[in-house]
Amino acid sequence: MFLLSWDPAKGKLRGQAKLGKLLRAAVLIDLQLNGNVADDNGRARVTTAAAPTDPVQAAVLEELRAVGPRRWRHWIDRRTHTTVRMVRDELARAGLIKVEPRRVLGIFPAARITVRHPLVRRQLLNAAHDTLRPSRLVSRVDLRDASIAVLAATADLRIVISKEQRLRHKDRLAQLAVRVGPVVPVLKKSLQQSQYSAGG
Repeated sequence: MFLLSWDPAKGKLRGQAKLGKLLRAAVLIDLQLNGNVADDNGRARVTTAAAPTDPVQAAVLEELRAVGPRRWRHWIDRRTHTTVRMVRDELARAGLIKVEPRRVLGIFPAARITVRHPLVRRQLLNAAHDTLRPSRLVSRVDLRDASIAVLAATADLRIVISKEQRLRHKDRLAQLAVRVGPVVPVLKKSLQQSQYSAGG
């Protein structure tokens, strides 16, 4: 989701205000698909499955384990800035992005991010778009690919799923969201609440 949030035309991340929650939701979905976390009546419960090797997933799973079962919303809204930094640092360590420190207005610390392998981003984008093809049965779509499309649509990340695509494939995205699991509707509510709070 981090790579897909990067706009190659503008050379910067899009939707940064939503990125933390989006990444938290993506990690939770990954943990659920891995079998590390299960839905327990609206709460995320850690299972006895072997811990993931991915450092970000492992860190979030450790948070869940330390605190105990909480509602999904609790985990989506928690430590969002830290998660963005962790994901960014892991992508940099893997050589997928380059992070260059800079200052905005000569004062505020920031980072210039460059995607080093645009083909990887393109493959992720194609996989997300492929899940929307009507010829593919919803039940046969890879859940990780489906989660990319559904998360992007939920967060209104138009660089991945355009407004027109979202409207045209509304029913299919809803069906895919059901397959992806409980995190998606909770993310939607969390983002709506943030938007409402910001506007109010």
